[in-house]
Amino acid sequence: MKFQSLRGMYDLVPDNLSSWQFVESKIFEMLGSYGYKEIRFPIVEYTDLFKRSVGESTDIVEKEMYSFEDRNGDLISLRPEGTAGCVRACIQNGLLHNQTQRLYYSGPMFRRERPQKGRQRQFFQIGVEAFGFPGPDIDLEMIFMTSAMFKALGLSDVVTLNINTIGAADDRSKYINSLVKYLQKHESDLDEDSKRRLKKNPLRILDSKNPDIQRVLSKAPLMIEQLGKNARDEFDQICSTLTKRGIKFVINPKLVRGLDYYSKIVFEWTTTELGSQDAICAGGRYDGLVEQLGGKFCEGVGFAIGLERTVLLAEKLEIVPENFFINSDVFVVCDESVWSHGILVLEELRSKCPGLRITFNCGGGSLKSQMKKADRSGSRVALIVGDDEMLSNSVSLKYLRENKEQELVDVKVLPGILDSIFSIGGD
Repeated sequence: MKFQSLRGMYDLVPDNLSSWQFVESKIFEMLGSYGYKEIRFPIVEYTDLFKRSVGESTDIVEKEMYSFEDRNGDLISLRPEGTAGCVRACIQNGLLHNQTQRLYYSGPMFRRERPQKGRQRQFFQIGVEAFGFPGPDIDLEMIFMTSAMFKALGLSDVVTLNINTIGAADDRSKYINSLVKYLQKHESDLDEDSKRRLKKNPLRILDSKNPDIQRVLSKAPLMIEQLGKNARDEFDQICSTLTKRGIKFVINPKLVRGLDYYSKIVFEWTTTELGSQDAICAGGRYDGLVEQLGGKFCEGVGFAIGLERTVLLAEKLEIVPENFFINSDVFVVCDESVWSHGILVLEELRSKCPGLRITFNCGGGSLKSQMKKADRSGSRVALIVGDDEMLSNSVSLKYLRENKEQELVDVKVLPGILDSIFSIGGD
């Protein structure tokens, strides 16, 4: 039997990772510049954590989670999203007691959906969460930060910011009542999913991809019409500040997000470049979630960026620099007769030039084949060690990317020469 990866789960091999490393490096750099710190937590949690946070009536919990019993009979799940696990980790480790937190995490999430381009069963996200900030300044910071990320990635011209507010609890309750009354009048036009959601969580109907349902919703009441003064003023202030900052946006009254824990401001960045998989970043506020999961009340707001779709977009627009990530600076080529001497020279060089990425040609081979490997490695220079070089305690330095003459260099001065080539000790 030839083993294959599971459907909807895939491998990322070294030659295909440059785009990922480019996207991740830009995002992590931006997060650091805004003062966010990394947190790491397990990919497996108790299933009840997601039922209580994401919502039992959501598609994620009802249809998509990978859940199973462990040997103790506990029901556990692979994480379908990151916010619930992050909140659990913060509560358990006392990170929210009389303090604020700006955090980010990255890694795989799991949902058993129908695999398609940009939507896999194991997918990768970078998630960002902030706790203890009542807003709306932190909401704006989140949106400003995502806008800056897309600018740094060169994607600003192909993404659109959608924003909405789903109000505070009282606003949402009033809206749900008016939405239910409207939909009950059109219940015969609803599909089975929408009829079920009408009883369990009517807001989920707004997420429907069924065009017939969207036609029914075209004349439905809008959340923004049910807002109280405080929620309306806060939303207006956010819209006004985005305009002053020059960030274009669309007010999308049907944007509610697919998870039950959201409240007030929600936002989503979309693109028309990837077909039906148009959302690449989404988030919003979830002030009640910490308390819902057993902690003391603490405001929360966050977002997640889907890496698959962001990478696809970067590749489609060809914005990833050629050879963005090269694994090697220096490639060491050795005659088979002197390999033991060559590897000792290399280790001494590594100790004196710790900033250099140095590859030693293990496995022998002719000098010609080794030089081909050196060229394919992306290294800037090759160091050649043969019988003559061993006897004179030197190496031959060959430039692979520049039109310079090959030179014989004493091993004692080699670190200084490489330092000047690669500016190891520079600013």
